[in-house]
Amino acid sequence: MRARSAPIEDYALLGDLETAAMVGRDGSIDWLCLPRFDSPACLAALLGTPDNGFWRLAPLAGGPCTRRAYRRDTLVLDTYWETVTGTVHVTDFMPPRTQLPCLVRVVEGLSGSVTLRSELRLRFHQGRVVPWARADGDCTVAVAGPDAVWVGADGPVRALGGKPSTVGEFTVTAGRRLALTLVWSPSHLLGPPAPLMVPAETVLKETVDYWRRWTGRCRYDGPWRDAVVRSLITLKALTYAPTGGIVAAPTTSLPGCLGGERNWDHRYCWLRDSTLALSCLLRCGYHEEATAWLDWLVRAIAGDPADLQTVYGVGGQRLLPETEAPWLSGYEDSRPVRFGNSAVGQFQLDVYGEVLDTLCLSLLAGIPMPAHVWNLVEAMMGFLLRHWREPDRGLWQVRGPRRQFVHSKVMTWVAADRALRMGELLGRNGSSDCWRAMRDEVRRQVCREGWDPAQRSFVQAYGSSALDASALLLPKVGFLPAEDPRVRGTVRAMSGLVDGGFLRRYARGGEGVHEVDGLPGHDGSFISCTLWYADALAATGRVTEAREAFERVLAVRNDVGLLSEQWDPVAGRQLGNAPQAFSHLALAETAFALAGIGNRTPTPSGAARTPRTRAG
Repeated sequence: MRARSAPIEDYALLGDLETAAMVGRDGSIDWLCLPRFDSPACLAALLGTPDNGFWRLAPLAGGPCTRRAYRRDTLVLDTYWETVTGTVHVTDFMPPRTQLPCLVRVVEGLSGSVTLRSELRLRFHQGRVVPWARADGDCTVAVAGPDAVWVGADGPVRALGGKPSTVGEFTVTAGRRLALTLVWSPSHLLGPPAPLMVPAETVLKETVDYWRRWTGRCRYDGPWRDAVVRSLITLKALTYAPTGGIVAAPTTSLPGCLGGERNWDHRYCWLRDSTLALSCLLRCGYHEEATAWLDWLVRAIAGDPADLQTVYGVGGQRLLPETEAPWLSGYEDSRPVRFGNSAVGQFQLDVYGEVLDTLCLSLLAGIPMPAHVWNLVEAMMGFLLRHWREPDRGLWQVRGPRRQFVHSKVMTWVAADRALRMGELLGRNGSSDCWRAMRDEVRRQVCREGWDPAQRSFVQAYGSSALDASALLLPKVGFLPAEDPRVRGTVRAMSGLVDGGFLRRYARGGEGVHEVDGLPGHDGSFISCTLWYADALAATGRVTEAREAFERVLAVRNDVGLLSEQWDPVAGRQLGNAPQAFSHLALAETAFALAGIGNRTPTPSGAARTPRTRAG
């Protein structure tokens, strides 16, 4: 049994388009929420100990696998072990959801004879409730409250005990296969669920075919195709199919600072990712997914613009109460473990720009805009006209005092600019004079208050000399052209945020509580910021440096091509929740920019799409 947490980069993603599992190189699934992304976890060893739930399937001898890889253009994971007695192959996958969530593990002997051990320790309600387990025919069912998990095998498995785990052993020889299937169902339903009755080989073929049909629609054919397709598959896997919402990550509380409290729940949908997600999906040929994301966005933000949130649930729900789980020791003792996210209550001006940028992009891309959406545009602009001068929490969702963040002001400029553009396209110009005056005033203020002549760079907030990677986005949103000397100066100044070839989001400051976010310790370098840097280097003519920065990001993907939110260049480890949707969106966007292939998705500014990330 594992004595300590495995590195974040040891984990691969499995998913069924409604929830996800994380499986390590030792064959242990240490994270699984059922029936959907934001449900309570029933396997939570990732954030605690094996006593908090896991399902390990591996040779009895133990140890990490010899090698593993996703099958080409799929989310089906093949893991291989070479032992002294033979070689065995395990295929893990979750078929795209049709009824109930299902996780399948197929074992195949390749040579010799290998004895494997399956140990399943279910712990419902975030890893703390021990279920009641019993046999039901050829299956085992574990029940606790509203949840039931059924486990069946299509071959003989010798049961070794049922408390505190369901443990079994079996031996495979060359050419022999055996499948184990786990299915969740509401506990009030009687009898084994239907997915247990379908042959695993049938489900596997259907799953492989599904993913290859989906990836076959991808329009990218540049030099980094494998990396782009893997990123797109990851994005699709993080999409909650019933609503079209895209979660930031399938995990919670994987730390940005090991042993610290920078631990956030990212199993929700952030508005600041909306423009980049829509652009990436459209550019890569996924119009249906882009439209579903837009539909989710419009439903989620419906209502009073004063109540616009930074983050929503996968169904568009607004209440995401943040709680702590003291029974979980945290990933490498990083506490507290949090479920829910209090960022829903933060005031952030930038999200208004994000939403209006997304709506404008969709209109330019030919996605029909319902008539009532224009009323929403007018309502949001009316709110911004009254409130854009106020301080807010900023892009990084700081939990300290509100400030006059430069990025927030720039995004209010974006809001006005896109509203004006949409008005022109739709022939609705009733409020254009007010919006144009606001846009011009914001630009003047940012160029005056957000510029540091000593550093020849835009800075984080008015009255501050601190650098912030978000300043790299000015040309992307069309606020200033890339050839503007102020943009070039800002890009040069960003070398001050480079750490081991990767970009931090802002200066670390001294020891103790950080002055920006009010939390102790320092997080790692942000993958997204490094990709912004690559884009900005390319836009300002430093193409060789841009490609080098991009290749550095590619080099820190894990063995199956996944990226978390952050990278620690000193320890050489991934940090933060994983896999992170924004990191993969930004990777695809940068690959398009550097390859220079295809036509860009129409944008209001004529520039590349605007990426965003989150910190809490």
